[in-house]
Amino acid sequence: MALTRHCWKCGTEYTLRGTPGRSECCECCRSDLRVCRNCISYDPRVAEQCRDRRAELVAEKHLANYCEYFEFARREYVPPAEDTSREAKARDTLRKLLGD
Repeated sequence: MALTRHCWKCGTEYTLRGTPGRSECCECCRSDLRVCRNCISYDPRVAEQCRDRRAELVAEKHLANYCEYFEFARREYVPPAEDTSREAKARDTLRKLLGD
């Protein structure tokens, strides 16, 4: 699969040149496009989920923000799993451990 700029939620490709404005939304799911989850610096494995140390803290990673270091990431779209919360993972681990 090719690396594309796409919506973090539904995978719709963003074909316009440049970066989206703060008010731009995905045509399909209406979620914001200029969000941390679409940024090249977003990484859920690091502190504050951002690799750019100059950026200010953004609490809601899925909502539009004014980060001046935003750069739309080009990556392969992977649909989100059904339930990837820590609670669900802990339950699955416990079920496997107990043999349920």
